[in-house]
Amino acid sequence: MAKFPIDFLWGGATSASQYEGGHNEGGRGLSHMDFIRRIEKSDKDKVFPINVTKKMFDDHKTHENEYNFPFRRGSDFYHRYKEDIALLAEMGFKTFRLSISWSRLFPTGLEKTPCEEGVQFYHNVFQECRKYDIEPLVTMIHYDIPVYLTESMNGWEDPKMIELFVHYTKFLIDEYKDEVKYWITFNEINMIMNSSYLGGGMFVECSDKPAETCIHQALHHQLIASALTVKYFHENSKDGLVGNMIARLQNYPYTCSSKDVLATQQQNQFNYFPTDIQVKGYYPASILNYYRKNNIDIDWYPNYEEILKEGTVDFASISYYHTAVISSEPDKQEPIGAFIRNLENPYNEITSWGWGIDPTGLRITLNDMTDRYGVPIFIVENGLAAHDQITKDLKIHDEYRIEYIKAHLRAIKEAIGDGCDVMGYTSWGCIDLVSCGDAQMTKRYGYVYVDADDKGNGTYKRYPKDSFYWYRNVIKDNGADI
Repeated sequence: MAKFPIDFLWGGATSASQYEGGHNEGGRGLSHMDFIRRIEKSDKDKVFPINVTKKMFDDHKTHENEYNFPFRRGSDFYHRYKEDIALLAEMGFKTFRLSISWSRLFPTGLEKTPCEEGVQFYHNVFQECRKYDIEPLVTMIHYDIPVYLTESMNGWEDPKMIELFVHYTKFLIDEYKDEVKYWITFNEINMIMNSSYLGGGMFVECSDKPAETCIHQALHHQLIASALTVKYFHENSKDGLVGNMIARLQNYPYTCSSKDVLATQQQNQFNYFPTDIQVKGYYPASILNYYRKNNIDIDWYPNYEEILKEGTVDFASISYYHTAVISSEPDKQEPIGAFIRNLENPYNEITSWGWGIDPTGLRITLNDMTDRYGVPIFIVENGLAAHDQITKDLKIHDEYRIEYIKAHLRAIKEAIGDGCDVMGYTSWGCIDLVSCGDAQMTKRYGYVYVDADDKGNGTYKRYPKDSFYWYRNVIKDNGADI
């Protein structure tokens, strides 16, 4: 019978831009995420993730005091980190995934020396984790870049971003390597192909390149920056491990037509190719051929082939939320690499936000990645968004979340039995935070309820949900009853 490894890293995940808050404290500069405002729309509007045009950005700056910018508030971890980490410890967390705000350390991204208040804040957070034997899993960049770099360089389109980012990541490695064992360079590095503003901090309409060329040029810069960071990490950290991350979307053929199967294979190749590069150290033939066919002309970074080869990661990590079906029929075709798709799988239950629930798809993904890469795999995001209701006696009964996570943990356990080397599982938004999809608190993922609404009203007090106690027992028994 399959078992979770004795050293399996149980935990949960957050990001600085969605959770930390304190956007104007401790010397922090604004990030490009701080200019994403809440726009009311139907929950099932399949518009994810948020994209911001230059026109919208200018409007947000002009009316900065009039609009609602939830990412600036987050869940107020900046002031409540001791309380929150104590709650994670009560659940028995082995690891806590969080990210560092680049603009909290280097407010514009151009500074040579960091803001000392920001440096000390993260020391305090890591020391608090260590107090409870919680291993930090740190994402170096979870989308957010200093907004100055968006305005002055058009974000990751500019190759100067590589040098600035590597200056930042070298500092992180040197400063925190004794407190942090596990690192991820970029969160969901493939998301730039779905939202150029979110994933790249840039406006494609301001580029002199065609939109798709601009996006893949920026992605190339991110891949180089990641590889240079990984190489430096391996040269300067004795015991740590560094990984990559993609938003993994398992695709199925819409029918058993060979044309649908081929279209699905092409979509899966496109979804995987950033991990192919970061694990194997080179661009796959399929993506180079795609570039040629679509006239995507990349300005290759000097010595990029050697850089990629020398900067391969130790483990591959993924977010996993849902699966998709792919058709080759002209009236059903959707953009290659799209994260949100309109074709629905009739075999899947659908969440309140229109995402198909497919635990078996996670098992398929883990087996596929094991065969493809042969490195440890870390599921660093997975979870169920729901309209949680708090009762008069301050309880939150979220059996639906328990069932969702239980099913996905069972799929992971089965994949381990299949021979997959799975390092751990950190469910998304372990304490409620601002959802990235449409900048709202209403879309809740956590084991802990945060008393705040989409407009920032509320006490921000924390209340454990039923899933809090369930997950505590899962960790205590190392998933024996899953």
